[in-house]
Amino acid sequence: MDKRILGSGGLEVSALGFGCMGMSQSFGPNPGDRSQMINLLRAAVDLGVTFFDTAEVYGPYVNEELVGEALAPLRDQVVIATKFGFAFDADGRQTGLSSQPDHIRRAVDGSLRRLGTGWIDLLYQHRVDPQVPIEDVAGTVGELVAAGKVRHFGLSEAGARTIRRAHAVHPVTALQSEYSLFWREPEEEILGVLAELGIGLVPFSPLGRGFLTGRIDQATEFGAGDIRATLPRFTSEARAANQAVVDLLGRIAKDKGATPAQIALAWLLAKRPWIVPIPGTRRLERLEENLGALQVQLTPGDLAAIDAAAAEITVVGARYPEAMQRMIDR
Repeated sequence: MDKRILGSGGLEVSALGFGCMGMSQSFGPNPGDRSQMINLLRAAVDLGVTFFDTAEVYGPYVNEELVGEALAPLRDQVVIATKFGFAFDADGRQTGLSSQPDHIRRAVDGSLRRLGTGWIDLLYQHRVDPQVPIEDVAGTVGELVAAGKVRHFGLSEAGARTIRRAHAVHPVTALQSEYSLFWREPEEEILGVLAELGIGLVPFSPLGRGFLTGRIDQATEFGAGDIRATLPRFTSEARAANQAVVDLLGRIAKDKGATPAQIALAWLLAKRPWIVPIPGTRRLERLEENLGALQVQLTPGDLAAIDAAAAEITVVGARYPEAMQRMIDR
């Protein structure tokens, strides 16, 4: 497995990580057999994956417990990223954003307990809290780094100004944000800021929540608990319009002897040497397919052709409903 470095602090991770959220929420009924998910996470390590992404809000809480149990025997071989930033009521329901320093400290202690580990390799603020200066957040995480509970600081879905302010207080190792041929907004400003400051990018939903695999079409029906049923970009009409992106990937995949998913991931990997996508899956064959992207070679000419063709396509539909979009820092 190829390795990549995130940030100036030298955090080494596998070139493809593993997004674990879908094992506990968002994409239909959760797997009934917990042991299958544990076995899949351990199989990922056997295949060379060292970078695993979770968060307290996934579940909430249960995803961290799953990841912690699965990786406990392999803890020294892996990098675990988790996130804070949401408040919960007594029943564990998410009630809003919270990044007050005391809340961050409690969240980290909870994550350490659920993960069954003595340290968090990469701690992200999950969403920017407009009520708390980012300098206070960065300073608190810096204290946790000094205490040995956290090794690296990250941000998620943060805008350029916030990134700069945070980085001035404590080095930001990575920004986690959505980025793919289905959502290219980071190219407008964020990639340049990250390159300037020496910060890595960890794209979530690098396969467009499954759309870029080519296995979703206008007729696909999303079951109960599948977040895609609520997303404007996944209405039947939007999917019909956005099929052009999948068709583009399919043409390139045919020429390369690959799958559309592999081309989508290879495109991201070829964009910058400090980009580490984190596709998620519940199935071994999909994990193996994703890792096959590392064997796909896209030349500068290939990238130019993909970008030129993609520029002619207008992706239809917002990526989030309005309430969720308001949580994105711009």
